[in-house]
Amino acid sequence: MDIKPVRYAESLACDDHPVRTRIGLVVLATDHTSERDFARLVPTDHAGVYVSRIPFANPTTSENLRRMGPDLAQAATLILPGEPLDAICYSCTAASIIMGDEAVAAFIGVGKPDVPVVTPPAAARAALQALGVRRISILTPYLEETSAPLVPYFERHNFSVAGLTCFGMDDDRDMARIRPEALVKAAAASVSADAEALFISCTALRSTEVAAQIEKEIGRPVVTSNQATVWMCLRLCGIDQPIADHGRLLRQLLAAPEYIPA
Repeated sequence: MDIKPVRYAESLACDDHPVRTRIGLVVLATDHTSERDFARLVPTDHAGVYVSRIPFANPTTSENLRRMGPDLAQAATLILPGEPLDAICYSCTAASIIMGDEAVAAFIGVGKPDVPVVTPPAAARAALQALGVRRISILTPYLEETSAPLVPYFERHNFSVAGLTCFGMDDDRDMARIRPEALVKAAAASVSADAEALFISCTALRSTEVAAQIEKEIGRPVVTSNQATVWMCLRLCGIDQPIADHGRLLRQLLAAPEYIPA
């Protein structure tokens, strides 16, 4: 048998990148939901999603959430080292609130400079602005102490909070176990009569699966953490393909206002 060496660079046609658009995703080591939501919602013929996991130890207290900050740089570095990304998302709403969007972007920027950084709370407020609403109800699975900072966060960004409901849970793995149909009932019970929309916080919840169903129940727009981050990443990448069955935001793929994670 003859072996014929081939000089590939000269004989084979190659693309600049295997996938034209590249989205980075940093998730908690304990996360069950974010990757599944991104895999389900991001059009694979338009973009690839590349995931890195970051150490996290429950419970979801402010102290434990804040501890993830220094590890974000290394997690970002491990996503396609030396190659550019079009956007990178840190998939933890509560930690982004506790640390601050700017701090998260700074940590990630050390490992992956010059890439737009998406956080769930910043994406959520951009989504709510795109939907044209300012008065919201908030539903979270967190402890009260972890949920409370969401109110001043949204108020600082010119939203009014009609009500905040939390389940009092402290383990994100348990949050992921909540059945989507149970989230529909909880959402319908939690939304205030005068709220223009409902924000369901937490990337662990399987709420994106039933966002459209919740909208039918409450007659108002619903924004979830994962729905908002997918939407923001798609808009940053210039992808304008509507996505059905996951709420008005993705169904209409509303244009995003200028995104500044601050």
